[in-house]
Amino acid sequence: MKFADELASQMVQEWQAAYMDYNTLKHSLQNLLKPTSVSTNNDDDQNYYHGLELEFFTKLEDEFNKVVNFYKDKLQQLKVEANDLTLKNQVGLHLDISQEVELRQDYIKIYKQVRHLRSFCSSNILAFSKIMNKYDKIASRSASNVYLQMLDNSFRANSNEVYELMERLEAAFIEQFAQGNRGKGKKSLRLGEKREKHRTTFLLGLFTGCSVALVIAVIVSMHARDLLNHTGRDEYMESIFPLYSLFGFIVLHLLMYGSNAYLWRRFRVNYPSIFGFTEETDLSFRKVLLLASALSVLSLAAVLSNLDMEMDLRTMKYSTVTELVPLTLLLLVLLVTFCPFNILYHSSRFFFLRHAWHCASAPLHKGTFTDFFLADQLTSQVQAIRSLLFYLFYYTMGDFTTRSNAFLNQKLYKALYIVVAIIPSWWRLLQCLRRLYEEKEKKQGLNALKYLSTILALVMRTMYDYKKGSFWKIMAASASGVTTIYSTYWDIVYDWGLLQRNSTNPWLREELLISNKAVYFGAIVINMLLRLVWMQSVLDFNETEFLHKRAVVALVACLEIIRRGIWNFCRLEKEHFHQVGHETLLLPS
Repeated sequence: MKFADELASQMVQEWQAAYMDYNTLKHSLQNLLKPTSVSTNNDDDQNYYHGLELEFFTKLEDEFNKVVNFYKDKLQQLKVEANDLTLKNQVGLHLDISQEVELRQDYIKIYKQVRHLRSFCSSNILAFSKIMNKYDKIASRSASNVYLQMLDNSFRANSNEVYELMERLEAAFIEQFAQGNRGKGKKSLRLGEKREKHRTTFLLGLFTGCSVALVIAVIVSMHARDLLNHTGRDEYMESIFPLYSLFGFIVLHLLMYGSNAYLWRRFRVNYPSIFGFTEETDLSFRKVLLLASALSVLSLAAVLSNLDMEMDLRTMKYSTVTELVPLTLLLLVLLVTFCPFNILYHSSRFFFLRHAWHCASAPLHKGTFTDFFLADQLTSQVQAIRSLLFYLFYYTMGDFTTRSNAFLNQKLYKALYIVVAIIPSWWRLLQCLRRLYEEKEKKQGLNALKYLSTILALVMRTMYDYKKGSFWKIMAASASGVTTIYSTYWDIVYDWGLLQRNSTNPWLREELLISNKAVYFGAIVINMLLRLVWMQSVLDFNETEFLHKRAVVALVACLEIIRRGIWNFCRLEKEHFHQVGHETLLLPS
């Protein structure tokens, strides 16, 4: 979605004329890209160009004054209306039922207007930021920082008044209409907004409890039947474990995202605005965790039923049914994901699918931050994608009733095993090259090299898997070492932006969400260690006494997903301070 369309979708309809005219300013910038004149006199060309710049800044100043004046006038109006409500509230005990209902509606109306005003400020600051960044790129200057600082200063004092007004309205409403019950009062006050349902919390607790119970049941079943020492252990791990590990990777990634969503809201990061979520597409952290726990229950129940049917003498003869349990679960997940009906978070599902298509269509599609972020998530799900490939071959290329996996030695499977692993990094590489072509920033080219090195490391590791030999091992070690060092440096300096040159702090930048800086140093160390674990896994997957080789592969994949979760928090923190790092754009506490 283009930013102009995104801005239009976020506008308060009755205030449309007060918003910054993004399209007009963008058109003025485009004039700067056109040939200035046909004259051979350079002075004439320069004068013409400066005239276009002056026209742009004149329009920019007009839009700036329009937005700021509307904001101040509307804030003053709402303060007067809030004061009137306060006076009515003081005599609230003497109001009849109809007057009390009217007072309640007035509170809700004004509170909604105040929240709209905060959203109005957020959208306009982001619009000015976008247009000034475009100007810097076109004019090869650095005017955006100074201008945005002036814009921030213009809003900062008033933004404090907005939050104070919101808190005052909340406190008065809760005291008058909720008998001091803050949760109940806020729920009633924010009428019309998306709010968490009690059933979501109830179902989350229910599914979480069921997941814990099923984990215990699976462990008890394995221990009681001594499955770790069973003669069919290797066969099970080679043929069945890859089928179920897919769901474990998905559940873990959902848990990490749900945890991040909680922390982003906890630290008032406006992540819905950064990702472009609307009220329909934004899933709260509770709903994300609910999805994770529900999928966990289904997959664990499938594992337990599979074990029981296989070990029970009465059901052992139904091998076809037993082997079809994981496929049935996968088809159910795919059916829910692509279901066209307006059920089970329809808008959120199709938001995800739309941006997944944007990733797959790179570089033909002009990407957004959400596309880049999603493609990065997929680079951490290589083993999940390989599990899907395993599903395809397991149920089509052999006799799954006998757990035949001879296809593992087929050239086609080996080739696709390499290809599917590099697809996410390839998409991300193409996105970087598209941005390099459009934005002419050297940083995008350097970022592309990171993904290219990842592709080379994966290819070399896979080649060593199948061809062996010291040459492929040396190549895999070299490629993985370069990737580990380069990616770690890139995460800390560019993706997270933690280190800042010419800062009074020689280590961390000054703007941080978490006041305890030890958290960031810890994140840096953990990121480096998990990168090294990935490097070691590239060199060799070693089977241990207690863990099968397949289990070791799954464990390393889980550690990569955890590393990605840490990366997600820091990456969005940087984007928050880069795009919407103004006090007026923080979520309400």
